[in-house]
Amino acid sequence: MNTPKVAEHIIKWLKEYAENAKVNGFVVGISGGIDSAVTSTLCAKTGLPTLCVELPIHQAQSQVNRANEHIKQLRERFDNVSEAEVNLTSTFEDFKTVVPEVGSSPKVDLALANTRARLRMTTLYYFAGLKGLLVAGTGNKVEDFGVGFFTKYGDGGVDLSPIADLVKSEVYALGEYLEVPESIQKAQPTDGLFGDSRTDEDQIGASYDELEWAMKMQDAGKTVDDFKDRQQEVFKIYSRLNRINQHKMVPIPVCEIPKNLK
Repeated sequence: MNTPKVAEHIIKWLKEYAENAKVNGFVVGISGGIDSAVTSTLCAKTGLPTLCVELPIHQAQSQVNRANEHIKQLRERFDNVSEAEVNLTSTFEDFKTVVPEVGSSPKVDLALANTRARLRMTTLYYFAGLKGLLVAGTGNKVEDFGVGFFTKYGDGGVDLSPIADLVKSEVYALGEYLEVPESIQKAQPTDGLFGDSRTDEDQIGASYDELEWAMKMQDAGKTVDDFKDRQQEVFKIYSRLNRINQHKMVPIPVCEIPKNLK
């Protein structure tokens, strides 16, 4: 990948899109991870107002520290960057008191994790509406179009996706080129939605490098029978997630009414 040229292309694309949409700039949720760090840096490099919002909900201190380090660095580098913090922990806890009590189970834990992401999306759009900004998505290609590792109408609810055509390794290459803090470049990827130390790899069962490989193999027309041992296991993981999460990756179905019924 020609990293400098890719960065230049995305920055130009972002700026032109915002100008054509007649908005002021961008708002980005900052998690302390590589994807949001790269996205926010690219937005900042457009020269347009870029609002970095930290949205902790029972967040691990290490994630908070990395997010703060990144925002501080961006503000030192770019005059067009501003910041806000909205601690949504109490809002999340209030939500749990008004929904039906269903006890603790994997389904409940997942539903509440997705609720965290949707509360954050709502908050980002509050700022977007208030300041005339676009919500910039932080999903990469493997997450958005490979395994569907995002929350529908949560971190998947955005106005535009600047890095969604880049796999994770390419995002890391951009992060190094854009001088994202080293602590973020070295951190294990995590969505931080469960309030514990589990990583993305813990949840998915495969690393991003393995998922990138499986994505390439599927695109090349390979099947599970073409592989053995760990490769076969990874390909099965990827194929299953790609299949069951198609509802996140394709447009919502619309019931089209036959003209003779109208």
